[in-house]
Amino acid sequence: MKRTLFALLAVFTITACNNNDNLTASQDQGVNKSENNANARSKLCASEEIRKEALKNNPTLRARYNEIEQQAARYINNLKQGKVLPDGSLEIPVVVNLIYATSADNLSDSQIQDQIDVLNEDLSATNSDVSKIPAEFKPVAAGDTKVRFRLSKINRRFNPQLNWDPFTNSMKRSSTGGIDATDPTKNLNFWIVNRMSALIFNVQGFATFPESAGQWDDGIVVIAGRVGKTQDRGFGRVTTHEVGHYLNLRHIWGDANCGDDFCDDTPTQPSSNSGKPNYPLYGTCGGVQRSLMFMNYMDYVDGDAMYMFSSDQNQRIQATVSSNGPRASLR
Repeated sequence: MKRTLFALLAVFTITACNNNDNLTASQDQGVNKSENNANARSKLCASEEIRKEALKNNPTLRARYNEIEQQAARYINNLKQGKVLPDGSLEIPVVVNLIYATSADNLSDSQIQDQIDVLNEDLSATNSDVSKIPAEFKPVAAGDTKVRFRLSKINRRFNPQLNWDPFTNSMKRSSTGGIDATDPTKNLNFWIVNRMSALIFNVQGFATFPESAGQWDDGIVVIAGRVGKTQDRGFGRVTTHEVGHYLNLRHIWGDANCGDDFCDDTPTQPSSNSGKPNYPLYGTCGGVQRSLMFMNYMDYVDGDAMYMFSSDQNQRIQATVSSNGPRASLR
């Protein structure tokens, strides 16, 4: 897919996220929606909308975004030419900032560790469902990204507030009832709250992208009901999705109708997918019908229907955490 830069971010994606008009399944039964995706007002991830607002209002951040994309392109080109050793091994300390209103929201240490385990499995391609990757996509599967996560600390705070607005970042400030980040230059700060909504949408998670590396709000936020490996918690894949954004991955549909995610090996698709699609699932862009990589972690399908990153996504992750990348300070 042809790379574009900042202009693509101007496209607002709420309509695209729920538009499956150009999708057709090979099976007659089509796509089954999960309970969380059945509601048209539910939104898995608000990362791109929040990013768009931040870039619009901050020219310094826009310049940093463009610089990071240029660095990623250089890194990937050098990697292809054999100029970079594709090791990139890294263990990232995770500081969990848990804000709870009820005992159900006050997740146990073991539930939180369970989520860290999911991240390590998904980022190393040792997840139990990796064998489900279709034969056509196995040649471009990411394999081991060599990025690992270690639970460093859990901060807990009681707050009776029952809903948080992701656009205000109030959960990230102690002065507004949240928890301040712990040195975001050295740690992945992982905030957990009971519920989030913005505009008319319920949000399951969001993340900052690398242009925000080291800033006070840098990290990921996920609702408590989606933290951990069990089915009712989405199999932990909301957190995997948000960590993908943290490591500079875009939504696979490029947040636009037939948009660009800056990865050549992910098929262009009309919009996000949801529920549990039947493989193969086809979409048409530019008059070309393609089999869609709906099982990619950066789509919107149910947690047990996503189980892979692509090779080009892995390269973008490596560019982000490389010694001259925007998250080099995590090393």
